[in-house]
Amino acid sequence: METLSIVLQLILSLSILVTLHECGHFFPAKWFKTRVEKFYLFFNPYFELFKIQKGETEYGIGWIPFGGYVKISGMIDESMDTEQMKQPMQPWEFRAKPAWQRLIIMVGGVTVNFILGFLIFAGILWYYGESYVNTADVDKGIAVYELGEQIGLQDGDKVLSVGDYPMTKFNPGMVTQEIILKSPSTMTVERNGSEVQLSIPDNMAELLTKHENKGRPLYDYLIPQKATSIKADGPADKMGLKEGDKFLAIDGVAVSYNHEMQLNLAGKAEKEVQFSVLRNGTDTLAMSTTLTKKGKLGIGNVVISDLYPIQYQKYSIGEALPAGVSKGVGFLQDQLKAFGQMFRNKIKATDSLGSIVSIASMFDSGWDWHRFWQITAMLSILLGFFNLLPIPALDGGYVMFLLWEVITGKKVSDKVMEYATTVGFFILIALMIFALGLDFSRLF
Repeated sequence: METLSIVLQLILSLSILVTLHECGHFFPAKWFKTRVEKFYLFFNPYFELFKIQKGETEYGIGWIPFGGYVKISGMIDESMDTEQMKQPMQPWEFRAKPAWQRLIIMVGGVTVNFILGFLIFAGILWYYGESYVNTADVDKGIAVYELGEQIGLQDGDKVLSVGDYPMTKFNPGMVTQEIILKSPSTMTVERNGSEVQLSIPDNMAELLTKHENKGRPLYDYLIPQKATSIKADGPADKMGLKEGDKFLAIDGVAVSYNHEMQLNLAGKAEKEVQFSVLRNGTDTLAMSTTLTKKGKLGIGNVVISDLYPIQYQKYSIGEALPAGVSKGVGFLQDQLKAFGQMFRNKIKATDSLGSIVSIASMFDSGWDWHRFWQITAMLSILLGFFNLLPIPALDGGYVMFLLWEVITGKKVSDKVMEYATTVGFFILIALMIFALGLDFSRLF
């Protein structure tokens, strides 16, 4: 069911993005009286799941649920319909239109993607708002994980800044992002009431972007360990654990905090585990139980809102729109910085490259709508950005040739366009196969 949920979210997100992207080409083409022969969601080699003819356009749904297309008359595209290009030019064809009209048709898709990304970010801010905890309020400090230890972080530290970026809000993800995108040399923390400056290793950005480390935090909240709820018939319930009980040790290893407990339970799925438990602050009990197949004990733990005040910022529509644009532009700038880090060899391209499998892994298995729309907004902006790359067969390739025509007044020949599109198409196929191979190698 978890896999099905992820697949359905991926298909829904791609359906929204592809349909609106193709509308960005479709409507300008119609406005300039250019014939659109087909409008397809998903690809349809050999057959399609659904099609209907409306006027001059065939609308349909393909069976390969990645991507989509509009087939515009008189345009060299991935269909490679060279026979049509051999016929006399017709006034309704793409090639018969002025360069400025063709340019608008071609940039329409990416324009829609950027606008859509900005609007979704704005909608998220308006509907959900933003919640956060101020760093100053986190008096218990942080729980450090293996990657954080390599910087020199310790349990109980309070992260004040990374490089010249002040961490006024508790946000481990932002610290990771700053290290990856800017490669700062130092991090400032508060330790035992004094400020301490830590040196960030030169290879930290590369380490954090390795595929096996994606999603692994440097640190998190330091949360005292206590069972706040017990799942009925779960391992904890079966061994007699009660709400309010605290674990003192797991298989003889002392634990005080949540992250220590998680580390000690790791790798013990379906194994019997010995616990030392403190009840009512006075009684020490010895218990044992067998964990689930997923290594779970079946208890609820202390939540952040029980420890620290949650700050909440609500946005009106008027406030959300510019904030959404700012958020989208910031995300795009971060992608450009990431490319810069690749060119400077700070991070490896193969660690950042992924196929549809990597995209699917971003979605929450429980179908979290907040996360769904965040991912869809990011994918929309990424789709716009990558489609603008000057690679023939992408929108950016056509735009490059059209800009040349607008500037010089000389139209690129159909034969050159045909060859360039063929080469660009095979480059894209090779990249997709390579990315898919990387994902499968990571899985197995």
